[in-house]
Amino acid sequence: MQVSQAVQGEDGVEGALVAMATELNLDLLGGMGFEVPAASPNDLVIGVTADDDAALGRALARVETALAARPSDSGGGFGAAAAPRTVGSAARRDGGTVAFVSTPGRYAFADAMDALQHGLHVVVFSDNVPVEQEVRLKQEAGDRGLLVMGPDCGTAVVGGVGFGFANVVRPGPVGVVAASGTGAQQLLSLLDGAGVGISHCLGVGGRDLSAAVGGASTLAALDLLADDDATEVVVVVSKPPAPEVADAVRERAEKLGKPVVLALLGPGLPDLTDVAETVVTTAGAEWQPPRSWPSTAPATGRYPYIRGLYAGGTLCDEAMLLVSAAFGPVRSNIALEPAWALGPGLEAEGHTFIDFGDDTLTRGRPHPMIDNSLRIERLLAEARDPSCGVVLLDVVLGHGAHPDPAAELAPAIVRARNVAGARGRDLAVVVALVGTADDPQGLEDQARALRESGASVHLSDAAAARAAIALVDGGPE
Repeated sequence: MQVSQAVQGEDGVEGALVAMATELNLDLLGGMGFEVPAASPNDLVIGVTADDDAALGRALARVETALAARPSDSGGGFGAAAAPRTVGSAARRDGGTVAFVSTPGRYAFADAMDALQHGLHVVVFSDNVPVEQEVRLKQEAGDRGLLVMGPDCGTAVVGGVGFGFANVVRPGPVGVVAASGTGAQQLLSLLDGAGVGISHCLGVGGRDLSAAVGGASTLAALDLLADDDATEVVVVVSKPPAPEVADAVRERAEKLGKPVVLALLGPGLPDLTDVAETVVTTAGAEWQPPRSWPSTAPATGRYPYIRGLYAGGTLCDEAMLLVSAAFGPVRSNIALEPAWALGPGLEAEGHTFIDFGDDTLTRGRPHPMIDNSLRIERLLAEARDPSCGVVLLDVVLGHGAHPDPAAELAPAIVRARNVAGARGRDLAVVVALVGTADDPQGLEDQARALRESGASVHLSDAAAARAAIALVDGGPE
């Protein structure tokens, strides 16, 4: 994935795939226009489309350099111990306490179970893990007094060490239990911006507060933070949970012995920015509203429907809750109500939001926090749709995310606005920018580039959604 991204960054390269010849990757190769070779999953396939021979030559040289790279010498050689081939053997050799599993979903269960049976807490970054396997892993963890973070644990911070997509945050007194990746990142970023630090962020997977899983890891994580001396205030953040599981979490929170703030998204409940303010004041700090950067392209009047193109599912949920409260039904692939679900083609109808990070859209391809190509394609399609007046995007920074998302998205925003303008209408773009001042992408640089493309930029997803709503209402942003 990293090699493919690096090659695609070469001038004149339109597309690149450097991957093992799995069935999914061969389908992607065919989608790029290549004749699919006869290959097995043990073979490496390389596909590059370029403007000319010079660009192709640079791309292939980049591939060779990347593939020829070797890890630094660690003193191995004849007679040295063999490298571990399983999680358990690595644990025995190195004495680790946490295992990070990011193998494809169909294989993650075996590696995670191996880690648990060797006494390790587990971060399961892998998605597309069957829910029955998640339940079994969390039962095993409960029996052993361990914690399973995930599956689909996009973000975790344990003792200052980030796992998955992790923002750079200062240490401090707040412990977070997160059944949400980007929801956790939004909360961590808002707290950091207010000068409040984090002890731990224990991601438990987006399904943990579902009826099927029953909050197993959330309840275990609450107990761990209750016993942690560095944690003074606890926050639980989740996309809309199952009601009976939410009740169980509230009951445990009331008995924890520390202040607990719940950020369980749902109709009429506080948004993540409201929760961040509560946490900051509970921690004894002073709240300052998150920054925003107004668009360089002033609003020209009333706009038609909002189209949300999101990388983060919880951020998408939060925005949909606000938009649906203002306008009624919002169609989506992760709909708030079953009747509002989009069809398999994801065709827009009225206010429409798409979570491009949903499992069905990431199978066999990079997450949209790494690769913006699908969202850019849809952005340009919305620019051609006369019913689309406002596009709402999230841009999430931090380790693991795209190294410079504005470099891809800002030119696409300019192009989309020009496409709409050529059709005699205006297209407003609103961006929720999630990140901290110390993230490697540079928060200020990202905000500036996105604003200069004509977008308005907000460090609060809720504020961005309200700005989009105000545009549809015809009011100023």
